[in-house]
Amino acid sequence: MSKATDPQTGLTAAQVAAQITVGAKNTALKPLTDSVQTIVIQNTLTLFNFINLALGVLIFTTGSYTNLLFLGVAIVNTAIGTFQEIRAKRKLDAMSILAETPVTVRRDGQEQAISQSDLVVGDILLLHRGDQVPVDGIVVATIGIEADESPLTGESDAISKSVGEPLLSGSFIVAGTAAMQVTAVGEATFAAKLALEAKQGQDTQSQLLATINRIIKILTYILIPLGIALFVVSMVRRGAYNRAVLTTSAAVIGMIPEGLVLLTNVALAVSARNLANKRVLVRALPAIEALARVDTICLDKTGTITSGHLQIDHLQAFGPHTQDAVAQAAAAVVYALNDDNETAMAIKHAYPDPQTPAQATVPFSSARKWSGATFADRSLVIGAPEFVFGDTLPSQVQAQIQTAASAGLRVLVVAQAAALTAALPALDLIGLVFIADELRPTAADTFRFFTTQGVDLKVISGDNPVTVANVAKQAQLPHAEAYVDMTTIADDADYQQLASTYTVFGRVTPAQKKRLIAALQALGHTVAMTGDGVNDVLALRQSDCAIAMASGAEAAKSIADFVLLDSNFDALNGVLNEGRRVINNIERVASMYLVKTIFSVILTAIFVFLPLDYPIIPINLTPVSAIAVAIPSFFLTLEPNFDRVVGQFMQKVMTIAAPGAIAIVGYTLVLTWGEYFFHWSFNATSTMVVLMIAIIEFHVLFLVARPFNRYKSVMMVALLVILFGIFFIFGKPFSLANLWRFDRFIIYGPLVASSLPVYVFLQEFLGKRILSKINWR
Repeated sequence: MSKATDPQTGLTAAQVAAQITVGAKNTALKPLTDSVQTIVIQNTLTLFNFINLALGVLIFTTGSYTNLLFLGVAIVNTAIGTFQEIRAKRKLDAMSILAETPVTVRRDGQEQAISQSDLVVGDILLLHRGDQVPVDGIVVATIGIEADESPLTGESDAISKSVGEPLLSGSFIVAGTAAMQVTAVGEATFAAKLALEAKQGQDTQSQLLATINRIIKILTYILIPLGIALFVVSMVRRGAYNRAVLTTSAAVIGMIPEGLVLLTNVALAVSARNLANKRVLVRALPAIEALARVDTICLDKTGTITSGHLQIDHLQAFGPHTQDAVAQAAAAVVYALNDDNETAMAIKHAYPDPQTPAQATVPFSSARKWSGATFADRSLVIGAPEFVFGDTLPSQVQAQIQTAASAGLRVLVVAQAAALTAALPALDLIGLVFIADELRPTAADTFRFFTTQGVDLKVISGDNPVTVANVAKQAQLPHAEAYVDMTTIADDADYQQLASTYTVFGRVTPAQKKRLIAALQALGHTVAMTGDGVNDVLALRQSDCAIAMASGAEAAKSIADFVLLDSNFDALNGVLNEGRRVINNIERVASMYLVKTIFSVILTAIFVFLPLDYPIIPINLTPVSAIAVAIPSFFLTLEPNFDRVVGQFMQKVMTIAAPGAIAIVGYTLVLTWGEYFFHWSFNATSTMVVLMIAIIEFHVLFLVARPFNRYKSVMMVALLVILFGIFFIFGKPFSLANLWRFDRFIIYGPLVASSLPVYVFLQEFLGKRILSKINWR
């Protein structure tokens, strides 16, 4: 255990320097992004790149160097993806520094705000309600501190801490204030030893990435054995090494959807960078997808509907007490606790410190919803009327509270208690404090936006439900009149029914917030939760997508998927749209990549058993893959697309890709049998096969690019012109035969003309009527 430090003065500058010298300094927070080296390795040292390299070596031995062009395309794609991810990393790292909450220490007798990484052993760290303890220590001074150690123990009950008792890193301060002497930092802390999950954010899972990874896993088991089988069969039949290597390489390259993997990672990274430009920090890239799928957002009143800037509206005294007595009592408790929440600050701003020393205090907690202090002559309590008095308040007082709540005012009761116990016996009502909260000017527009986007909004607040409902009405929240007081709800109530029936939930405890979100999830909803306080932590953890305000408690930010750096709920408009845009567009263009994968797998399997050569070599397919797939997919991922994401990724992709792949398989078999019967050259057959692949891929592109605008129309025309030039003018570098010959035109002309009705037929009957009915999970 470290040497005791004077809590009043803290360490001196010399002592801090000495601790740094011996290595007793905290380590920096784990970065949210991978290192540059890791990004380069992850994008370069992939299974598919190794396969590409192996194929490149084999093709090199044939002397057909033009067929190595596919390696150049793979290298360029990898380089672009790596560059984009590094750019996104640098932007996110810069934003995460802004989002980091500094800590307050006492050094040389002065309070200082420093970075968490600057803490040293022996520091006197000052903690307040809402803070997450960054390092281990012992309490050296406290005013009613209570800690939630659920990240460490799994138990969410608040634990009171006295002087001399330990505080472990990762726990949350849910009540009171304290001074803590730091005893362990960096890897020596309890949280580091447990690899604390809450400190590093939730391990958000991406359905999209999981599906793509599942496809890759399946391909891994198929691709290599099929490629080997095709090569062996080709060698046995013809003994032509060069032809066997080139055709096998084309088949294997066609099976690899590496562009899709790269595009997905880059799109998510670029999306995170775009959100950072909008002052939103993304703590986990898969969270972008989670938010895109959200259909219900649960939010607190403060910071979303209202600005959180509170001020005293007026006071009401009862019995022999005066308004001045009410003000004095409220101020005495607040100053005794030295709390710094918005309510306390509003009271401090309105009334001076009565300079009354407290003998004992009970700080505010979300579970109690009241705080109190014992003085020489009395004990005073301030808090929510329902929690202080229950239903024992006189009817006229309850009427006044209801009237104020209907006007959107927050009401606190001030009372004198016989003792500060959980039951608060023998209460004497002193008066009421009415607090006004500023309505956000953009709240109505924000709610209107989410409503038009098909997102339900639920307000879950610890305030009076009538107050919350009326403020929500002022902000034009739909169904704001459907509210419920959660203090009237039994523990065994049907929370799914509650979640379906009501829009506004008042007087909600942290545990009830969590249960409400779990109930919404059980009803099939994807739920986002916005919060800024320690009372929101359980609900944030439970939600599918946790959103915290940068001005809120470190406890909330530490487990959030998104942090709104300007603490502006309006920013969620852009966040939702950005998430939907990137996920919808990835789902849309994925079918373009999987067409090639599907037909390559099927054709490879067929040509293992047919006495015919696989009709494509790598150089044939390279321009088609680039022009009909890679280039347009990049531009389409930048398109606005704000429809709600509902999942069913494989179903959507297969209903578009499979018909195209089947059409290509059919045309390829027809042309290869034509080569067999009519003795066409391999070069002529492969050119016509690749032409049909390009045409079908273009039909798929036409389908996924809808609806058209000027930008997409120009892109489609440009791509058509380029493809025409490659096949009919500049085909020689790509080993394409001359298509201006009439004997070839009478073959490919009718096939090209039939391609559209064939694809439409397959898409309608195979895609929509058969594949769309299959459960692809």
